[in-house]
Amino acid sequence: MAVYKDIYLSQGADYIDELLMVATDGSVVDVEGYIFTSQLRTSYVTANAIDSFNVTVTDVANGIVSIILPAANTSNIPAGKYVYDIKMYDTANVTTRIVEGLVIMTPQATWANGAIPPLPYEYN
Repeated sequence: MAVYKDIYLSQGADYIDELLMVATDGSVVDVEGYIFTSQLRTSYVTANAIDSFNVTVTDVANGIVSIILPAANTSNIPAGKYVYDIKMYDTANVTTRIVEGLVIMTPQATWANGAIPPLPYEYN
């Protein structure tokens, strides 16, 4: 079962976080050879993803995975609520959804070079 975690993002700012992969017995998972994917959508049934987190393994032996969404990406996402999840594919290609929840994108007040950010999106 996935961990539920809401993420608050700031429009026009970098988002960086880390996940520690721990097995149900409390031991750290060696994530060598594992692949991680993620998508961000306006709803679970929306056909097209708005964006995706860059999910990379940063410490194989200690099970640490970085989640990044750069400012260049967050600048183009309208303020509002979204759904996301992160999936893991192990070396046997077993798929596990490890994290899921809402992304709350807060609007920015400082606009780079006079560029107007995208209009807010309302989550239904």
